[in-house]
Amino acid sequence: MPKLSRPRKGSLQYWPRKRAAKILPSANWKPISSKDDGVLGFIAYKAGMATAVVKDLTKKSLTENKHIAIPVTILEVPSMKIFSVRFYKHNRPLTEIIVSNEKELKKKVKIPKQVKNLVNVPEGYDDIRLIAYSLPKQTSIKKTPDMIELAIQSENKLEFAKGLIGKEITLADCLKSELLDVRGLTKGKGMQGPVKRFGIALRFHKSEKGIRKVGSIAPWHPARVTFRTPMAGQMGYFTRLVYNLNVITSGKISETDVNPKQGFPHYGKIKTSFIILKGSVPGPQKRQILLTPPIRPSKAQSKKKFEFLEVLK
Repeated sequence: MPKLSRPRKGSLQYWPRKRAAKILPSANWKPISSKDDGVLGFIAYKAGMATAVVKDLTKKSLTENKHIAIPVTILEVPSMKIFSVRFYKHNRPLTEIIVSNEKELKKKVKIPKQVKNLVNVPEGYDDIRLIAYSLPKQTSIKKTPDMIELAIQSENKLEFAKGLIGKEITLADCLKSELLDVRGLTKGKGMQGPVKRFGIALRFHKSEKGIRKVGSIAPWHPARVTFRTPMAGQMGYFTRLVYNLNVITSGKISETDVNPKQGFPHYGKIKTSFIILKGSVPGPQKRQILLTPPIRPSKAQSKKKFEFLEVLK
């Protein structure tokens, strides 16, 4: 007999369990803020995981001032550019002014022949956001850019947006926090049964009508199956958010080479800039990742300090 204290399988927080609508998740920018002025988000690409040797500088830690090996995720962060400036009023788009018409954008959106300047600015707006696109042509994975809406933090957002038009934005210009939130899509696994999807136990080997299924799907009344019952369906390719990942180090690949000799499996070699985060990031190699400042920074994570030494190759 099963124990009555055994908890149910599968989290009810994520519902419905279906494929994500877009591959690059959007963010709710209202509660996100930063100590420094700048763009509050950046597009990165997952290169892979590795083991990094660091010096633990966390006070009162069991491994204080010792060299330790930790699992890390290495992300490539090519530069970004501004495609348009979007003006909001009462949380609704008021107008959008396109400020870029490069050739790479033709595969993504319709671009005008002539570009307007931020001269005829609408009146009565209360917020400004940027539609930015990455420059993956600088990497070795693809050429089509990824686009996303990003918030900015500044006393004069209009002048700040004007200063970014036509320029390449780097990670060092945007995110300077020691903790970052990561938004991405998990690996897609397609149609899976309830055993793999929810982790339920196998039934007795002489059970009728299948072993890898739920014994009871619902009571007689109400005469329907609720979404709480573990059933077969889509597994993976879900939007997930990882909070408060420690930034180990970041920089240009020309200054600090973190590439393996034969490159990262299923990715290749990093050609531009990189950032190394402690722990894991959802998704396979080449997955688009959105980096933002922490929405709810924790004291335990902010106290951790690491000095980067090397990546084991």
